Order: sequence, then C-alpha cells, then structure tokens
Amino acid sequence: MAKLLDSNDVKQYNLTIGKSLPEWLDEKKRRRALKKDIDINRRIELIQDFSMPAVSNNIKISKDGNFILASGTYKPRVRCYDVHDLGLKFERCVDSEIVTFRLLSEDYSKIVFLRCNRYIEFHAQHGRYYEFRIPRFGRDFEYQPSTCELLFVGSGSEIIRLNLEQGRFLNPMITNASSNLGINKCAINPQHESMVIVGNAEGR
Repeated sequence: MAKLLDSNDVKQYNLTIGKSLPEWLDEKKRRRALKKDIDINRRIELIQDFSMPAVSNNIKISKDGNFILASGTYKPRVRCYDVHDLGLKFERCVDSEIVTFRLLSEDYSKIVFLRCNRYIEFHAQHGRYYEFRIPRFGRDFEYQPSTCELLFVGSGSEIIRLNLEQGRFLNPMITNASSNLGINKCAINPQHESMVIVGNAEGR
C-alpha cells in the first residue's frame, strides 16, 4: 500500500507508510471504515510482481476489467495479473516470441497469440488449446465478431481471413498496398464492423 502526498502540484508516492485495513474485517465493516477514514480512502495499492524478466512488448486489459495480460520477449511468455487480488494469476511460456495477441472473451479464458514464426496459438482457460500456421508472416490481426473471423495482415498486400466457425481460411481481401512493404496494422471500426482499416509503413 502507498500513500499519496501532494505538495506544490508535485505528486509523491510513499510506498513504506500508510494505513491498511485488518484482514479479518467483514465486507460491511470494511466499507464503513473506507467511508470514514480519508487516508485509507486515498490509498494506492500496487499489483505485486507486475514486471517482466526482460522486455514486455504487449499489454492488454480484459473487457471485464478484472485481468491485465502482458507478453514478454525472453524467454517468450505471457503473464496474467488479477486486478482484485493484486497479484500474478498465471504465467505461460510459448515456443517463440509473441508479435501481438487478442482476448476473444470477456476475461482471459479465450486468447489468440500471433507468434513471429507464422504460428497462431489458441489458449483456453486451462492453457494451450491449438496452433497452426498462416500463409505469411503476420504483423497484426483483429477479430471480427459479426463474421467470427480473424483478419491477419503482414508481409503481403492481402488480408488473410480465418473463419473460426467453419475452421478454414476464406478468400483473402485484396488491398492496394505494396506487396514489398506489406501491411503493418489493421483495425475494425467498432460502429460498423464490416469496415476494416489497414495501414503500411508509407502511412497509407
């Protein structure tokens, strides 16, 4: 627990002092104590072990707001942190570096990883579920809920479509991007899911 001090518009966090509530208090007494004591109400609680051994290149928050997931480079891994328990929920290692990932469910129970060696890895709540290769090296992907498709972009000019309901690749979407440069990013318009936005290194 940390205490926040504000002097001359400069915020200082003191991690060694501050009041804490006894663990044995029931929920009703805990809420009452939080309302009465200003110091306890203004406290900051930190997630324990919120770090990566080397470098973390992706971080995502689950839709329900209860979990934070981060992927690291060496050795390739993903860590899941529980926001309510303020600690590490689980850690899983993968075979190669994770380029990016998406959470398909409200929590951490359905995750898709795009790895640097063209492999896509599906994880369920218990761990790794399935993996396969895509035709080109991927740089980014999105999930389109209305069609139940994963859309991958990367070293080519087309958008690779994988239908999860049918379990097969569909005809790719053709773009006017240069096949030499490829496509770096893709996004789906949240208002109109049929609108897919892509971008390359030239800013197009």
